[in-house]
Amino acid sequence: MRKKIAFIINPNSGSGSKSAIPGLIEQELDATLYIPSVVYTEHQYHGRELAAHFVEEGFQAVIAVGGDGTVNEVARALTHTNTALGIIPVGSGNGLARHLSIPMNVKSAIHHLNHSEAILVDYGLVNGNPFFCTCGTGFDAYVSTEFAKGKQRGIMAYLEKVITGYFNYKSTSYQLIGNGIDFKTKAFVLTFANASQWGNNAYIAPQASVQDGKLDISVMSNFPLIAIPSLAIELFAKTIDKGFFMTTFRTEEVTLLRDAPGPFHYDGEPYEEGTEIKVKIVPEGLKVLVRKRF
Repeated sequence: MRKKIAFIINPNSGSGSKSAIPGLIEQELDATLYIPSVVYTEHQYHGRELAAHFVEEGFQAVIAVGGDGTVNEVARALTHTNTALGIIPVGSGNGLARHLSIPMNVKSAIHHLNHSEAILVDYGLVNGNPFFCTCGTGFDAYVSTEFAKGKQRGIMAYLEKVITGYFNYKSTSYQLIGNGIDFKTKAFVLTFANASQWGNNAYIAPQASVQDGKLDISVMSNFPLIAIPSLAIELFAKTIDKGFFMTTFRTEEVTLLRDAPGPFHYDGEPYEEGTEIKVKIVPEGLKVLVRKRF
């Protein structure tokens, strides 16, 4: 029996046009396996509403066609249901898709669905707000906020915000408490990771797994300008966790304390969070389509 599968396309994700994607779905998706429906998001939170509708209609899978923000919107409607999440990555970073080894090419990602299976993965909660790849505060939250303000998308626009932001951002003092952890520091970056990377193959938590029931916490202390090249190499070489400026923890639940409210992000989407932030992992709460293991 063919499965009902929905594609939710965010036309504002990334930097390219999405107009060719429905045609590619019709061309590449195996019609003997799936009955596809294709819809576009029209406003903020629309992806969540559409995904919830497809769950109610008994769809076996809903495919988020966008970046990590789109994935978050769709996935939060699929947690603890029998409907699996799929991803066609067309965003700026695509962290979760990269972690799951989903092809970055649209045509290949659609074809990937023809040979996929559903697995159970973990997701996180930050003060009750779901995230699926990473969340955090510090410099990456600052950059996410600045990136969201701009009109340009894509990796080059993001790198511009990273470079200019380094000279404008001021580090903050934090305390982590929970499960044997009591750690105070002044951090440049503080990331809670379910998956291993921010996106674009920048591995902030190289040892993270979406199936281990754990949060990986990466705390990067202040560093001099001269250290940037070596830190960049470590990020992309999956060795940042062994670096001089990094402290890491692994736990199921933790509370972050800071002196004042400020920027925070979940899956790259910026917002303001308060002085006490509770972060925890929810084991095996989401079905995700990945390539079949033969």
